[in-house]
Amino acid sequence: MSVYRAERSRRIRLPVALIAGATVLVLFTVLSLAIGSKNLSIGEVLNGLLAADGSRGSIIVWQLRMPRTLLAIVAGAALAVSGVLMQALTRNPLAEPGLLGVNAGAAFSVVIAISAFGATRGDEYLWFAFLGAGAAAVFVYLISIRRTQASDHARLVLAGVALTASLGACTRIITLFDATAFDSYRFWVIGSVANRGFDTVFSVLPFIAAGLVLAFVCGPSLNALALGDEQAVSLGVPVTALRILVIATITLLCGAATAAAGPIAFVGLVVPHVLRLIAGVDQRTILVLSALVGPSLMLAADVIGRLIAQPSELEVGVVTAFLGAPVLIALLLRRRPA
Repeated sequence: MSVYRAERSRRIRLPVALIAGATVLVLFTVLSLAIGSKNLSIGEVLNGLLAADGSRGSIIVWQLRMPRTLLAIVAGAALAVSGVLMQALTRNPLAEPGLLGVNAGAAFSVVIAISAFGATRGDEYLWFAFLGAGAAAVFVYLISIRRTQASDHARLVLAGVALTASLGACTRIITLFDATAFDSYRFWVIGSVANRGFDTVFSVLPFIAAGLVLAFVCGPSLNALALGDEQAVSLGVPVTALRILVIATITLLCGAATAAAGPIAFVGLVVPHVLRLIAGVDQRTILVLSALVGPSLMLAADVIGRLIAQPSELEVGVVTAFLGAPVLIALLLRRRPA
């Protein structure tokens, strides 16, 4: 009877959580379009969206705020979902996508693009960042493979930490001796969705869309993987193939988001962890909710950054760090030792 009640409760909570998550996402989307150096009323936002007639409200909504709002939505979904996958892959609730070395690989490639190839704009080093993120993830996975061709999640984490440290040192060396590379790199590495156009959003959207589809395909098998490799194999799950697919999906999601918006911390760490406390341990539920909550967190951080530093603004990467760190500390303090 208790199992039946738990399943019934889960079925009731999921639609409520989805409706609440969608409502919050719509709210922050409207706020993102309305708030800035020139605040707009809800009516002005709606008129700007529908008219697109070249008026001041239309220009503010479509040319200035819509690209950054869409980028915050897709990047937030990508980072949150990739965080769910990373925590499921390593069976560590405090893991985050950067453990694969994706952020470090992207940062190193951006510096190379700026220093060696003279890239100065985001659209010029976007693909360098994405390729660097993918190369780092593949390298980490190859290191983590044992002679039995099975990936060990502990080796995966250690390999990612080692590669992150190495690439970080190389990045700092280049920026230390190349002032031009440092000046351009420092604006990207802080993490921001401002000053990005529709071209940036549309460039990474196919990769993020493909990654989200693959993530939801992996969802049912992740529950079996959480039980352990032997139990997953006994349930018919091809563990090695699943791990490769999950790592490829994380690379698509986190690599594309990092390439477009720069390294943004805590979204992929805090969102899955909080949702697990609220919605339970079913990976399918957490994946769906994270695709709603991640964008809401990114939009909220972007709006807060505009409000607290007017007429200037704080980048979203700075705000997520301020928001995420206290939440994570509170969650750690609440955890009871086993």
